[in-house]
Amino acid sequence: MLLSTQTDFLGRAYGEAQAIRMLAQAGFDAYDMSLFAMFGNPAYPMNGPGFREYAQSLRAEAESRGIACNQAHAPFASSTGDPEEDERRFGAIVQAIEAASILGAKAIVVHPKHHLPYITHAEELWEMNIAFYRRLVPYCEQFGIKVACENMWQYREGAGRIVDSVCSRPGEFCGYLDAVGSPWVVACLDVGHTALTDEDVGGFVRKLGPRRLQALHVHDNDLLEDSHTLPFTCKIDFSALATALKEIGYQGDFTLEADHFLEKFPLPLVPDALALLYKTGRWLADRCV
Repeated sequence: MLLSTQTDFLGRAYGEAQAIRMLAQAGFDAYDMSLFAMFGNPAYPMNGPGFREYAQSLRAEAESRGIACNQAHAPFASSTGDPEEDERRFGAIVQAIEAASILGAKAIVVHPKHHLPYITHAEELWEMNIAFYRRLVPYCEQFGIKVACENMWQYREGAGRIVDSVCSRPGEFCGYLDAVGSPWVVACLDVGHTALTDEDVGGFVRKLGPRRLQALHVHDNDLLEDSHTLPFTCKIDFSALATALKEIGYQGDFTLEADHFLEKFPLPLVPDALALLYKTGRWLADRCV
């Protein structure tokens, strides 16, 4: 099973080429390209007219270091409710899909739209997202890359707590993928998000099954905040995750999304923290097969 992790923090701290070099040196088989800056940062190279050449340069760097781009993460949030802004964001997501394909990614995570309160707009969000993902399918076909939908959560201000959102329950997540009805649209299960919505991670994995579940975001939290930290440092039951992935014969990669762990360290210590992140991820991934 390929082990990867995101480039988000390392890319911001050191630059994306150096981030790739550091991940290769730490031992990772692959990297998850974080394209978050495609929203809100006009100077980001992936936003410019030379984004294809930039993506090609990163791929060449990765290949020279013996590491691959296994997946990417599109910028988010996918919607705001403003039609003009949402259309602009859709265009950026399409550009992210193309960039990810140039990097060599097999899939790119694209968040569902969930700018409306889920509890009162679940049906409206359903219709909105089915149309959204179906609209992405031709670009998947054009660029030869899958889009992975992710289970989400929302924060309820009045209650001061996290609540359900789009795809936070396995039945609805399966329903979304089946309704879109395309092999180009698959599931990325965010393990931390399952814990925040009080969902059983093993049951979630089994419900999705190996056909739908083709990507992971693995990280830990205290069941209250989306901490995105190192597995085994908080409260998530990773033994249940490993057992379920092994049981369904999961064929995807094992991707850590735990950058907040790295962010806590002074830059001179980040390589050592990255080494621990790799060792932890490798130990856990090996127990999922």
